[in-house]
Amino acid sequence: MEFKVKKGFDVGLAGKPATRITDLAPAPTVAVYPLEFAGMKQRLLVTEGDAVRQGAILMEDKAREAFKLRAPAGGQVTSITRGARRFVEEIVIAVDPNAEQERFEAFAAAAIQGLERTVILDQLMTTGYLSLIRQRPFSHMADPAAQPKSIFINAMNTGPFQADAEVVTAEDPTAFQAGIDLLTRLTDGEVHLCVGATAGETLSGAQRVTLHRFEGPHPAGNTSVHISRIDPMCSSDTVWTVKAIDLVSIGRLFLDGTLPATRIICLGGPNVKPEAQQHYRLRTGGALEPLFSAALTAGDQRIIAGDVLSGTTIQADSHLRFMQSAITVIPASEERYFMGWTMPGLKRMSFSRLFASTWLPGKKDRPLGTHMHGEERALVLTGHYDKVMPLNILVDYLLRAVLAGDTDEMIALGILETDPEDFALCDVICPSKLELQEIIARGLRQIEEEGI
Repeated sequence: MEFKVKKGFDVGLAGKPATRITDLAPAPTVAVYPLEFAGMKQRLLVTEGDAVRQGAILMEDKAREAFKLRAPAGGQVTSITRGARRFVEEIVIAVDPNAEQERFEAFAAAAIQGLERTVILDQLMTTGYLSLIRQRPFSHMADPAAQPKSIFINAMNTGPFQADAEVVTAEDPTAFQAGIDLLTRLTDGEVHLCVGATAGETLSGAQRVTLHRFEGPHPAGNTSVHISRIDPMCSSDTVWTVKAIDLVSIGRLFLDGTLPATRIICLGGPNVKPEAQQHYRLRTGGALEPLFSAALTAGDQRIIAGDVLSGTTIQADSHLRFMQSAITVIPASEERYFMGWTMPGLKRMSFSRLFASTWLPGKKDRPLGTHMHGEERALVLTGHYDKVMPLNILVDYLLRAVLAGDTDEMIALGILETDPEDFALCDVICPSKLELQEIIARGLRQIEEEGI
């Protein structure tokens, strides 16, 4: 099926990554960030100085002991960093190229189509890779005990920037198809593959999946939009979602019986050198500093793990996160503009078409930075949010229900059909300068804690 999304807004950020892939030298250290796995009750199983194999257990979940976090590479545990309430924030391992690998059960591509559901879920749980499959509502890790009515694979990007699904899947089409075959064993419903209008051969030729094409401005590539058009949810429904680029890793895990040693990510943004704006293959969990030292421009900047709309700020000496497929670098600028919005704004972005730049022809990609162009103020009804929200959601009223803590009203207004990322554009154009994604996340947490 083909769908055309009309509502939305393309944020023209300069520095779009090219589709070429460069292999980076193996990083000397790798790290695991347990706080990525929201809701996990940590039980640390290693100490500083321990020697570990690739795939060795570093931590398990006290609530679900079958779920493990494992070492992305073998070597010696050099540091364990704790934060608030003694939660482990980072485990760093100095890589030993000669370290042994932990092995799991491997399957031939043809055999995957006949695997039992419990076998698949057990392997995903014990390796930690089940966290790549998310469950709606609430967008947390899939519950093995749940029976999803359908599964959605997201293979398109409309926001700036994420690793190109076409590029990643074309590098390993066998693993991608194996990942799809695994998903078909996890649900009695359909597995939907959502791609862009110009998707290439690898995505369009995927088997044992229902193909859907979407086009339109961002957020046409968001999974919530796909679900609303193809198989709408009600409050009692369970739907699983996964990114196509993560499905490649899942498929490779089952084909090889070892944790994938590398991952493809993209690096882009205004503060990345033009020749470095591309995709990279690097060690899973590897140190990012060698890449940054060669690829980033000088000056104040903000490094974001993920896309610029809903990613997380990281430091230059950080490592690749488990769920990370992109790095965006933008200027960290707080400079004041002379006479502000009263100037023509020939090089400014504007959703409301206030500046002359929106009326001029030509390329619209601009070196956007961290400047908010204002400060937090009262939430007022403007109707702006609804112009960029393709879901059937009254955003202004939903936000007010969350701020008031009215869970019944939140559910009635459709919050369970959404994910915080669906409100990223509302963040961008918000005249009140509020963190709308965090507000929606707060509402979802409250409903989950209280029970539907």
